[in-house]
Amino acid sequence: MSQNLSQEPQFDTQLLDSIKIVLCQTSHPGNIGATARAMKTMGLSRLVLVNPKDFPSEEASARSSGALDVLDSAVVVDTIEEALADCRLIIGTSSRNRALPWPLIEPREMGHIIREQTDARPVAIVFGRESTGLLNEELQLCHYHVNIPANPEYMSLNLAAAVQLIAYEARLASKVVSSQDVNVEQDYSNDDINDFDKESERLASFEEVDGLYNHLESTMKQTEFYNPEQPKLLPARIRRILAKAHLNKGEVNILRGFLSSMDKYLKRQMKGQ
Repeated sequence: MSQNLSQEPQFDTQLLDSIKIVLCQTSHPGNIGATARAMKTMGLSRLVLVNPKDFPSEEASARSSGALDVLDSAVVVDTIEEALADCRLIIGTSSRNRALPWPLIEPREMGHIIREQTDARPVAIVFGRESTGLLNEELQLCHYHVNIPANPEYMSLNLAAAVQLIAYEARLASKVVSSQDVNVEQDYSNDDINDFDKESERLASFEEVDGLYNHLESTMKQTEFYNPEQPKLLPARIRRILAKAHLNKGEVNILRGFLSSMDKYLKRQMKGQ
């Protein structure tokens, strides 16, 4: 009996649905439309726009070439923090070497990470401005930086083209190897893992880790370890530590509990003076 070699490949739609494409301060509405087109061709649908210059726009609709559903469901926010709030894995696109080294990956490796870290969802893949890309402060909010290894003599890659390449790798990562891999879920029926344990072991969202960072910064100011007038690279280094740690919710709660105890201790010391 001959095999059916023309069988269509299957893709993990749950993985694709968990990915947000985040565009920061896009100047040209045509790039937003072309991004929507690039996303739809690869099965991505969640578009988030951070303070776009011109949207909604007829030019965006025209450049989408029929991907109007992606544009219509796009979420517009004022800050990148709003865009990332519920995300557990954040990947920033960067074409430049930065002063402070950060975990740097290529698009194929990015796909593997998204596929393997099943508890790190939703995922945000963040793109910067057409002219300057992402700011250092925005890249410091990411767990990884992804770099497209373009021709070093001509690295002028259009925003939508970059989205297309990244979206393609995300789609490859979602390809199901065999039909047995579809809708396979981890078995949590074992009685020794209760609901509380499962929740505390979930990777922390950006909002939760950002809350920890702000709490840590506040406590460091009280102890005079951190001088905001001469920050140097301390905030960036702490962001990098937190990004590398991939903290879960339980770990964030432990650290914030410790910081709260320090805050209370400092207040008692002030009253005793």
